[in-house]
Amino acid sequence: MTDAEWEAVRPLLPVPAWLRGRGGQPEAYCHRAILDAIRYLVCVLPPLARPLAGQEFHDRLRDRVRQMMGRDAQPTAGVIDLQSVKADAVVGSDSRGFDGGKLVNGLSGTS
Repeated sequence: MTDAEWEAVRPLLPVPAWLRGRGGQPEAYCHRAILDAIRYLVCVLPPLARPLAGQEFHDRLRDRVRQMMGRDAQPTAGVIDLQSVKADAVVGSDSRGFDGGKLVNGLSGTS
C-alpha cells in the first residue's frame, strides 16, 4: 500500500476501543500491515474463496468515493428480485401471500 493510499484509507478504519478510553489492550499488529495482507489475499485467492470480512471496509470506502463525487454517501435506489412459488398445503392461510401480477393465491416469496 502506498503512502497516499494509506492516507486515504486510514480515516475509514474504526478507532480501537482502547484509544477511545473504553478498555482493552492495544492491537498486536499494525493496521496498515493487516490491510496489506488482505489486499494480497484478494489478489491471490480465487473469487469464490475470498472471505466477506472486508464488507464494512468496502462500504466505508464506497461511501467516501461517492462523497468525493458530490453524491450522497448511501445509494438511494435498490433492486429486489423476487420469485413467487406456490406454498405447500400445510402452510396456513394466515401466512400465505398473493401475487397480484400473476393472480395466483397462496404464494410464498423467495429470492
